[in-house]
Amino acid sequence: MSFIEKIKEKAKEDIKTIVLPEGTDERVLKGGIKAIEEGYAKVIFVGNEEEILKIAIKNNIEVSNLQIVDPEKSDKTLEYANILFQIRKEKGMTEAQAKTLVLDPVYFGMMMLKEGEVDGLVSGAVHSTSDTLRPALQIIKTSPGTKLVSAFFVMVTNSEYGENGVLVFGDCGLNENPDSEGLSEIAKSSSESFEMFTGKKAKVAMLSYSTYGSAKSQLTDKVIEATRLVREKYPKLDVDGELQLDAAIVESVGSKKAPGSCVAGKANVLIFPDLNSGNIGYKLVQRFGNAEAYGPLCQGIAKPVNDLSRGCSSDDVAGVIAFTAIQAQKLK
Repeated sequence: MSFIEKIKEKAKEDIKTIVLPEGTDERVLKGGIKAIEEGYAKVIFVGNEEEILKIAIKNNIEVSNLQIVDPEKSDKTLEYANILFQIRKEKGMTEAQAKTLVLDPVYFGMMMLKEGEVDGLVSGAVHSTSDTLRPALQIIKTSPGTKLVSAFFVMVTNSEYGENGVLVFGDCGLNENPDSEGLSEIAKSSSESFEMFTGKKAKVAMLSYSTYGSAKSQLTDKVIEATRLVREKYPKLDVDGELQLDAAIVESVGSKKAPGSCVAGKANVLIFPDLNSGNIGYKLVQRFGNAEAYGPLCQGIAKPVNDLSRGCSSDDVAGVIAFTAIQAQKLK
């Protein structure tokens, strides 16, 4: 059984309802239908009902399988607008602005999630990351105790690296240039996400172009300090750095460059020093290595909200729905 099949089986243990506010995108529609047909999630599509049905018919999708909510027609729209106004009025939002915003499928979907009508939300095939996460942070807010909302990818590779080829890459989708404190929080959150999905102990590598002082600059100093902070704040976490990528995942290299390390050569969680390196890194692995890349998945939001790459496929959408469902299960 493949890793994504195992994730789907976990999702089936407690079926959750996931809202997709981009139902007018063919990939999202197909991905949502796949989740329904495979039986690991209930799915609600939000958007223009006529457009969604048109796309469904074009793709020979049985329309009776579709649960569609059109914000222009819903009897919840005015109620949601009032709730949104109450949430954001101290930030200057007017009632008229709230009424306009809830007609946006992403905002409408966030209100469904806030009010407990669904268990998670997946967006981003059409919308930018900011257009997905802005309403999430405005409406859903952050989890208690969260210092930094961040994003990660679950990478399923055709390799011996990580946990039988499975690794978490963070942060590859949200924080542009986190400082040492930010990197330490990304490391902690990413380790928890890895353990949630795999059931295995995280081994976290703080990545750099240097290993154990082989080079020295402000860039390496940031990673070294981040590693120190992780060890200080989370002493039970297996973490090491600064490590070059080969030292982090290849045992023969790790034993030479970082002898005695509990992580080098065995890392399954890779923390990139900035968004440039993280985003480029995951796409290199995905495209050249023919790896499955699920995300950007989000950590630190009070309820499951996940972003998609705008280059995603329908299978990617279906996979992220499964991951979102498991995040929703863990909230109980």
